[in-house]
Amino acid sequence: MSGDSSGASSAASPTMIGLTQPEVSVWSERVTVALGMNPGLFSGPGTNTYLVGNGPRRILVDTGQGKPEYLPVLEHALARAGAEGLQEIVLTHAHVDHIGGLADVQSRFGPLRVSKLVLPGAATAGVTAIADGQRIETDGATLRAIFTPGHAPDHLCFSLEQEPALFSGDNVLGVGTTVIPLEGGDLQLYLDSLERLLTEPPGRIYPAHGPCIPDGRAKLREYLAHRRQREAQILATLGPNPSLVSEIVRRVYTDIPAVLHAAAAHSVTAHLLKLEREGLAHREGAASALADRWSAA
Repeated sequence: MSGDSSGASSAASPTMIGLTQPEVSVWSERVTVALGMNPGLFSGPGTNTYLVGNGPRRILVDTGQGKPEYLPVLEHALARAGAEGLQEIVLTHAHVDHIGGLADVQSRFGPLRVSKLVLPGAATAGVTAIADGQRIETDGATLRAIFTPGHAPDHLCFSLEQEPALFSGDNVLGVGTTVIPLEGGDLQLYLDSLERLLTEPPGRIYPAHGPCIPDGRAKLREYLAHRRQREAQILATLGPNPSLVSEIVRRVYTDIPAVLHAAAAHSVTAHLLKLEREGLAHREGAASALADRWSAA
């Protein structure tokens, strides 16, 4: 899951709906994009997978969802980049639209090294565990892992040190904003991750969904301002009478199509859980945070 595609204004906000993108794009001398061919309401045109470097074998960042149409696109991207094959695979996180194509890629290109952050207790068979600050090198490019939880507990962004640029995974999208899912998501960790990325020299941002972001620092500030605005809007809707999350969504998310409200409910609930920890919101019920009723504390 990637974005709720909601913006920060009261007018209609940009969304991934109807967004198109070429199957293969060259975004810099070191970065070629192969589209994951998994278009959808929240994935937009599909997951961006990236060939990184300028040598005969490239690093592949993420593998798409596993659609059969993806491998021919990846091969086209390699030819477009002037590369012979893959050196290894690096994963931003374990959501299916980022790792679902792993088996197909390995079947086509061989038993490549696969690197990702591994959570305690998680299975590690076939995976090389990497941690915050580790570097992965190829001809013409160095990726440095940056631990950025919040959208997912195992989320890594990668700094491309030669440009400088940032592969943002699902933490920053080319269009819209990121869903904070109930399973594995944490809004405060996500905000902390955005603040940390601001300390990097992001330059461009290469997102997992949508177009290249030319001014990474401005986009990060926009994301933080958006979350602050949403939190203020949610607080303003809370009163002494408890409300369902779905009711809060309808009051706050007036700028996006109703078809996106289910995803927005996850982000609203993430805000409410943060406000509950801060003593500003109260919930009644025990089914789940998404189904409970919320009021001002």
